[in-house]
Amino acid sequence: MPEGWEWDDTLFLGSAPYYRRGRLPYAPGLAELLAGVLKLDGRGRLLDVGCGPGILALGLAHLFGEVVGLDPDGGMIAEAGQLADEAGVARKTRWVRARAEELPAGLGTFTVATFGQSFHWMDRDLVAATVRDMLRPAGALVHIADLKTETLTVDGLPYPGVPYAAIGDLVGRYLGPVRRAGRGVLLYGTPSGEADVLGRAGFSGPERYVVPGGQALERSCDDVLAWVFSTSSSAPHLFGTRRGDFEADLGRLLRETSPVGLFSERQPSTEAFVWREPSAR
Repeated sequence: MPEGWEWDDTLFLGSAPYYRRGRLPYAPGLAELLAGVLKLDGRGRLLDVGCGPGILALGLAHLFGEVVGLDPDGGMIAEAGQLADEAGVARKTRWVRARAEELPAGLGTFTVATFGQSFHWMDRDLVAATVRDMLRPAGALVHIADLKTETLTVDGLPYPGVPYAAIGDLVGRYLGPVRRAGRGVLLYGTPSGEADVLGRAGFSGPERYVVPGGQALERSCDDVLAWVFSTSSSAPHLFGTRRGDFEADLGRLLRETSPVGLFSERQPSTEAFVWREPSAR
């Protein structure tokens, strides 16, 4: 959990409807990679902790007999259920509104637990130890995130890149210079050091895998607005009565950058760390 910050239930308030459209997908091939590494055969149970609207869990659902997604945000849980219906996997999925700190929550044991860019919001030592106890012998915990060390450019692509720095400046003018997070702020950013936490919990590893990205993507102004509102630091509720003004200013910024209203972007690579639960306890 970030230093000097306490979780509250407004962290992603109002973000759920924007998440699928706004967030870039995980790199193509992630499911195939995990299927091979973890020897998944369509059986077993997946626990996705901090599942949001179920993007990661639904992308892996065909590899398991049952999928349980856990998230404290009611909007995210509702969105996940709707997306599961659309994907035709509602009968094998279950969406639980709860904080990770409330595990095990009577959910049973699992073959695999995943954390898709969510672990930093939690009491990591507590959650890691609890999840280890929920894994079946020789189970695995998988920590998944965009690869942060690569440099991606839009050179050779047809449209300008998304003006992320200028968008950040605009958000700062409305919400202040320190990153917002629910009712609080992140004075020191979000924590790293997952290896130390998971090692203390008794996991072995990690095995590191990178699913390459780089594919050309096309984004509209509405896609970019959805990205802004999908993040905790600029969730819709934070703008209060000034939300309309912010949207108008963002629209002007985007049109100045790309008069045709389209932007080029490259798919980030996806980094997966696999931690094993030793079979002998």
